[in-house]
Amino acid sequence: MTPGAQIAAAIDLLDQMDRPDAPPADKVLSDWNRANRYAGSKDRNAIASLFYAVLRYRGQLDWWIKRCQGGDGQNRHRMVIWLALGEGFSMEEIKPFFDGERYNPKPLTPAEERILIELSQEKLDKSCQPDMTQANAPLWLEENFKTVFGENIKEELSAFCEEAPVDLRVNTLKASKEEAKQALKEEGIETADCDYSPFGLRLERRRPLSGTKAFKDGLVEVQDEGSQLAAILADTKPGHKVVDFCAGAGGKSLAMGAAMNNTGRIIACDVSEGRLKRAAIRFKRAGLYMIERRTLTSERDKWVKRRSGRMDGGFDRVFVDAPCTGTGTWRRNPDQKWKLTQKDVEELAALQSSILDSACRLVVPGGRLIYVTCSILQEENEAQVERFLKENDNFFIHPIKDVWKDTLGSDCPTDKDYLRLTPHAHGTDGFFVAVMGRKL
Repeated sequence: MTPGAQIAAAIDLLDQMDRPDAPPADKVLSDWNRANRYAGSKDRNAIASLFYAVLRYRGQLDWWIKRCQGGDGQNRHRMVIWLALGEGFSMEEIKPFFDGERYNPKPLTPAEERILIELSQEKLDKSCQPDMTQANAPLWLEENFKTVFGENIKEELSAFCEEAPVDLRVNTLKASKEEAKQALKEEGIETADCDYSPFGLRLERRRPLSGTKAFKDGLVEVQDEGSQLAAILADTKPGHKVVDFCAGAGGKSLAMGAAMNNTGRIIACDVSEGRLKRAAIRFKRAGLYMIERRTLTSERDKWVKRRSGRMDGGFDRVFVDAPCTGTGTWRRNPDQKWKLTQKDVEELAALQSSILDSACRLVVPGGRLIYVTCSILQEENEAQVERFLKENDNFFIHPIKDVWKDTLGSDCPTDKDYLRLTPHAHGTDGFFVAVMGRKL
């Protein structure tokens, strides 16, 4: 493919993302790859790079569009400005990409040429841009993020524009960290230890893993370090009875099962049967046979009521990785920041409250309820826990620094009751973890 054809393909993908029913960006891109198998790996990488760059830096690109012509952003305009300010191309270098030949985009319009002339001495960052614009974050969330980050708002949010690393969790049922690291090295994959997780490895550079022997044999699983830490802080032990209430594809069930040394019992619950079926493949590959899958109709499924009403129905750990806005995963899913609405936040907060109120019934006296989100919004995190504790006086907070010391044996990166992880401060996805105990 010519560079112009790559640019045209990226613009088309961005247009697809603007549709109301558009799937996530990674799905749009993978669908394009399957439908265009003629494109080589270099072409696919180039298209993905352009596609994600515009999604990541859309806030600044739209600011420049308004400054230059006063209109709303269009993906073609965003791409032209990215090529100039993000890639550093001059107008004379950009013109051949937009010559209308074969699969190249149509020639630049006079308006687009004027934009490029205005931008000839500019950079993507400009000091007069508002903090939220420089951070490429939705303007309507400014007050929310100021509450969370205060004066560090720009630095914290800007880190979400960076590409996320690939983290692996070593499956200690099958290998030690050094054995897994060596197995990957023999296949040409270099890794380094993660900063906090004792089971975490970080790829030195992004590489496909699904075809490697280390992955096929279940020595490692792809899991962000923040997600690993959330599972570790659940403090599951051999012989425990555990419910992973919103298990999804089972990543945290896998981590907790390994910590339990494949003894005891985990019930992985989810409202999606499809997600649980995919989880079963991962459980088998990891060699975990103490995990039972259960599809729930909702957070108020009758099974929850039946289990909570039985003398033997309590669980030592109830892990709630609640559905959330996913604001903590914006490095991986930059498209989601531009789709999020206030209505989404309100609806998810209501669902989170309902899930907590239902799941807590499964906790045995003396057991623990672990609440986790991959969100950085206070409404989904501190506010949820504080509301729950206020309404349920039979639960109390375990300060996270104490739980961290007990499970990880090192100093906790916060002295607060809850753990909040961010890309800027910790190099992980954005995560929130609260550990609550049920009184005896």
